[in-house]
Amino acid sequence: MKCLMCKQAEPRPGLTTVTLERGELSLVLKNVPALVCPECGEAYADEATAARLLETALEMEYNGLLMDVRQFA
Repeated sequence: MKCLMCKQAEPRPGLTTVTLERGELSLVLKNVPALVCPECGEAYADEATAARLLETALEMEYNGLLMDVRQFA
């Protein structure tokens, strides 16, 4: 698959940082596994990883946190 953003290269397995924001909530997750384009840096997480990211954000909201930075585990 060619990168959907730059259309120049094939994304490769790697790690990325994901920032999720909604209202006053901000969550930064580091070292998230994804396919990363070597040309432009666009990252693509698979469905299971995206679901875990959303679960983490909902957990954060439930616990009343406004900001958090975590390592993806």
